[in-house]
Amino acid sequence: MKKLLFILLTLAAATFVTLWAKDDPGYVLIDVKGYTVESSLVFAIIVLVLAFVLLHLGVRLYANVKSVGKGYRVWRNRRTQDKANEYLVRGLLALSEGKWSEAEKDVLKYTDNQQPSLLNYLAAARAAQEQGAYERRDDYLKSAHHTTPNADIAVGLTQAQLQLDQNQLEQALATLRRLQQLDPKHKQVLKTLARLYMDLADWEHVVEIIPALRKRKIFPDAHIDQMEQSAYSALLDQAARQQEQKPLQDLWYRIPQAMQEKEIITVKYIGYLFSVGAGDLAESLIRNALRRYWSEPLVRYYGLLKSADTKAQLAHAETWLGNHENNGVLLLTLGRLCLRNGLWGKARSYLEASVGAAQLPEAYNELGFLLEQMGEADKAIECYRQGLLNAPGCETSVARDVKVPQLEYKAGKPQLLPSNTPTVAY
Repeated sequence: MKKLLFILLTLAAATFVTLWAKDDPGYVLIDVKGYTVESSLVFAIIVLVLAFVLLHLGVRLYANVKSVGKGYRVWRNRRTQDKANEYLVRGLLALSEGKWSEAEKDVLKYTDNQQPSLLNYLAAARAAQEQGAYERRDDYLKSAHHTTPNADIAVGLTQAQLQLDQNQLEQALATLRRLQQLDPKHKQVLKTLARLYMDLADWEHVVEIIPALRKRKIFPDAHIDQMEQSAYSALLDQAARQQEQKPLQDLWYRIPQAMQEKEIITVKYIGYLFSVGAGDLAESLIRNALRRYWSEPLVRYYGLLKSADTKAQLAHAETWLGNHENNGVLLLTLGRLCLRNGLWGKARSYLEASVGAAQLPEAYNELGFLLEQMGEADKAIECYRQGLLNAPGCETSVARDVKVPQLEYKAGKPQLLPSNTPTVAY
C-alpha cells in the first residue's frame, strides 16, 4: 500500500513538473573557475535527483558489504554457542548417569572458545569429585567464582555439599560459616549448617542457631523443637559429668522456659540433681512440674529424694492421691516417704496397695525390707521372690518351662535322683 501511494505521488509530481516546464523550462548557469555549464532548470533537477538516488544506493551497497563480515562472525558465534549448549546438555546427562569422566570432558568442551557459564564449572566440579580428583574440583569451583563473582552463595553451597558428600566435615563447616557471614539470613545456608551441627554433635552451636531457624521457618516447628530438646538433653549429660551442682544449675538457667517444661528435660535434670545430692532443689522443681502435668518418673524421684523436711514432703505427696489414688508409682512413693518418717504401719499399707495396683519390683523390694524388719521373714522372702519374678527380663526366662532334676544331698554332695522321685530328701 505504501509503495503504491509512493508511485502515485511520484507520477503526480512528474506530471506537475512537466506541465510547469512546458512553457518555461527555466535556465541554470554554473560558473566554476572559468568553466561554465548551462542547462535548463528541469534537466538540472532531474540530474540532482538521479545523483541523490545513486548516492543513496552506493551508501547502502557499502553498508551491506561491510555487514557481511559482521554477520559471519555473529553466525559463527551463534553456531559455537549452540554447540557449547549441546555439549553442556550431553555432559549433564552423563553426570546423571554416573559417567564422570565423559561428563567432565563434555561440560568443558567449548570453554576455551566460548565464555563458560557458572553451570559448566559446577558440573565439572561434581564430576571431578566423583573421580577422586579433589584438586581439580577446587580449581573448577574457583573458576566458577571468577566467572560469576556475585554467585558466592551458590558456589559456596555447592562446595559445602561436595565436601559433605566426601565426609569432609571440618572443611564443610568452615565453608558454611563463611557463607553465613556473607548472608546470615540465607535459608539454605542455615539449613545445611544446622544439619551439620547435629551430625557433629556440636550442641552449643545447635542451641545458638535455633532462634534463626525459628524466625526463618527453616524446618517445621515440631522438628526444631526436637532439635532443641536433643541439644539441651545432650548438654545436660555433659554438665552432669562434672558431678557438681553448679554446672547443672547454670545450664538450667540458660534453657528457655518452654523447653524447661518438657517432661523429658525436667526428668533428666531432676535425675542429675538427685545424683549430686541437691534434694531440696529437686523437690521444689518436682512439685512445680506436677502442677502442670502428671509424670510418673518425677513421682518416683520424689520418693527417693532426701529433703530437709520429709514430713512436708509426705504431706505434699498425699495431696496427689485425690486424682491418682490407684497409681502404683505414687503409692510406692508414699510408702517410701512413710518409711523415711518412721510410719511403719502406714508404709506397709501404701506398699501393699502399690504391689496390688502395679506389681512393681521396687514396691515388692521395699515391702520385703519392711516385713523383714518387722520380723515377718517368710512374707519378706515371698515379696523378694515376687519382685524378682516381676523384674524386667524375667518374662523372657525359659526356666519356668524346664523340669529341673531333683537333688538328694548326701555327705554334702548333691546327687541326681530319678525323675519320678516325688520329694527332695535333705
